[in-house]
Amino acid sequence: MPNYENKKELILEIEKTANLFINEFKDLNDKDRDLLVEGIDRTPSQMIAYQLGWLNLLMTWDKDELKGKDVVTPALSYKWNELGGLYQSFYTEYKNLSLSELKNEYMNTVKNFIKWVNSFTEKELFEQDVRRWASSTPTKWPIWKWVHINSVSPFKSFRTKIRKWKKLNF
Repeated sequence: MPNYENKKELILEIEKTANLFINEFKDLNDKDRDLLVEGIDRTPSQMIAYQLGWLNLLMTWDKDELKGKDVVTPALSYKWNELGGLYQSFYTEYKNLSLSELKNEYMNTVKNFIKWVNSFTEKELFEQDVRRWASSTPTKWPIWKWVHINSVSPFKSFRTKIRKWKKLNF
């Protein structure tokens, strides 16, 4: 996992990888949004829904903790070793959106996510034990690691998936 010098560097990487990922969808038709291709474990719409689900989940954890609520990670009724059901809930939540609507929702969510990341001080972002939800791992991750693992990292890996999906499909 990379280390970021500061919040600005992290945000620039989120912006770059988010744009690279979503730009892969510009030449896809809505009729192909739910097409599962052999060798790829998700459809194009599921790939975007996955990103939306995790970005919103992180922001919700933080919002709920700030409201004084007990935050259950990854989510109520889901355990870390049962993430398939959580992913399915993301797909279900966004299943009625067209590909164009999914892309717009993604871009808006990324903007909100970046505003959220930017709302932290450098200390809050890079030090441990700032938020209970972020400290829920045995190594008590700082917030930036949660941000990276749920934005930059999947934006990169899913960009590879959608590129492979397009290669096998077109």
